Amino acid sequence: MDYRLEAPDVIRRFLTYTETIRGKSRKTVEEYYLDLRLFFRYIKRLRGLVPPQTDLDEIPVSDVDISLVRGITLSDIYDFMSFLARERAVHQNSTLTGYGLGAAARARKVASLRSYFKYIHSKEHLIDENPAAELESSKLKKSLPRHLTLEESKNLLNSVDGDNAERDFCILTLFLNCGLRVSELVGINLSDIKEDTLRITGKGGKERIVYLNDACISALLSWVTARKELAPSHEQALFISRLRTRISPSTVKWLVKKHLGAAGLSGENYSAHKLRHTAATLMYQNGVDVLVLQQLLGHEQLNTTKIYTHVDNSDLRIAAKANPLSGEVKQVHDQEEDEL
Repeated sequence: MDYRLEAPDVIRRFLTYTETIRGKSRKTVEEYYLDLRLFFRYIKRLRGLVPPQTDLDEIPVSDVDISLVRGITLSDIYDFMSFLARERAVHQNSTLTGYGLGAAARARKVASLRSYFKYIHSKEHLIDENPAAELESSKLKKSLPRHLTLEESKNLLNSVDGDNAERDFCILTLFLNCGLRVSELVGINLSDIKEDTLRITGKGGKERIVYLNDACISALLSWVTARKELAPSHEQALFISRLRTRISPSTVKWLVKKHLGAAGLSGENYSAHKLRHTAATLMYQNGVDVLVLQQLLGHEQLNTTKIYTHVDNSDLRIAAKANPLSGEVKQVHDQEEDEL
């Protein structure tokens, strides 16, 4: 999808600004466009600008202009959010889908609308008031990131076998030691490796340097040696598929699922992204400062990194036993028995 060809001018300018000036990734900008396209489709139906029975996903937005934008109110946005919460299909292409988007999906659309109307109001000065200025985000359920334990991580690495063992072991090792995103891993080139450092291109094209420990260096040496017999000389991608081209994100996700299953860790709670959570959690539990974690993971906001500062159950047990009153139970019981 190319928003530059599909989006009306009043939306396209915002998307271009978001990608080129704010430095958001192409994927993020495309998600903004999908959110805004759905919103304006809903507004056109709400305003009676299309026949009543028109399928929402078939409503064109090419004619959306500033006059339509100027007429939007906070009440319209609330109506849209109510539609998302009650009527919007969760899976658009499935006949078995449920209805009503979850809080996380609605929160993303709130963020898209906030950004759009802020741009139209503050940057282009095309509307007198920002209807989304007081828009509140959906309340999200706070949950701790799921991760593998140290023992489970070791079992996962020890379970790697069969075809492409050197490649898959190296991929898992980098995930568990460096906390990479899937998109970052598939984008690594041979030229990004310099002795004990790895150059990573993260979201929005932002680069960072990750230092490699002995496990990563060993795994890379084994894979690069095996890779020489598999990859054509012009291919610069570090990780390649059986087609001898750069490995795809979907292939990486699949092979991670495969090895998780082989290690007895299959299930919906485990995925390639959970390995990133695992790396961050294990490092934090072993004394790595949260500010260092922020830089290593490539987070823009420290609050994003702070999800890893949760305390695990073993720490809670230690804290309970460290309470100076923890040894008073027997004494109290002895006193009660004497009184009896």
